Amino acid sequence: MKSIFLDCNDQLAPVWARVIRPDDPPIDVNTTPFAREDLPRVLAGYDIAIDDHSYMPTPLVAQCPQLKHIVFLGTGPASYMNVGELEARGIKVHIIKGYGDTAVAEHTIALMWAASRDIARMDREVRAGIWTPEEGVQLFGKTLGVIGLGGIGREVARIGAGLGMQVIGYNRTRHADLGVPLVDIDTLLARADVVSMNLTLGDETRGFLAAERIARMKPGVILVNTARGALVDEAALIAALQSGHIRHAGLDVFHAEPLKADHPLAKLPNVTLTSHAAFRTLEASMTLLRRATDIVKKIVG
Repeated sequence: MKSIFLDCNDQLAPVWARVIRPDDPPIDVNTTPFAREDLPRVLAGYDIAIDDHSYMPTPLVAQCPQLKHIVFLGTGPASYMNVGELEARGIKVHIIKGYGDTAVAEHTIALMWAASRDIARMDREVRAGIWTPEEGVQLFGKTLGVIGLGGIGREVARIGAGLGMQVIGYNRTRHADLGVPLVDIDTLLARADVVSMNLTLGDETRGFLAAERIARMKPGVILVNTARGALVDEAALIAALQSGHIRHAGLDVFHAEPLKADHPLAKLPNVTLTSHAAFRTLEASMTLLRRATDIVKKIVG
């Protein structure tokens, strides 16, 4: 079976070189950017594709008759492909869990701090010759509401508690060992001074923070989303930021990526943006690529 790393970028290429082993199956590596419509050409003749974060629309994948496995580098392939449609065509989509829980949680906390103290805005202003000390929010003693208590959510809760925050959580399924006081979603939204989105994206969670739930959030709340953009109603989010109902949003993920420079979110002063980078640490990337290679190794047999 022929395998290809579909979209290895300059950042991942040296990491790939570090994790690959002599006894691994041969995996071709594509480092040349390609237009979305060129996907069938790039995948021609391959049975297995490792996909970093390239979109794989079903009509284009349907033009790749040899493809049987997609190894997605992460846990949220639904943002980039219709998993159900692909699996109905006999293409198995593999995901990789737990490789970067600490990395994503640390980035979540970084965005929380940046949002609470307007760090990015003051950085822009100081560089432009504007000296305006912004009044921030002290987080000690504030309530952190964590939506989704998988590995990342539990790490966010752990770090938040260590900072002296009062942590509450909402999880779609009940577990006895979560270690976080659980509340219903309406209670969390009403009480939390900071809300961290850590759900996985699927049909049941798409648009989870809809307009009516955003309206129930505590006025002046800080929202951090390092999970998936489609978990949140984008138009309602923008309206809440414009009105000040949401004081500040720290966002690492968006409905369409990369975020365009003329997007409304890029023009709002009370938004701190990062480029879907929460999981990008050397430690997490090495674990991720090693596990992806091991999946290919298992498939090939």
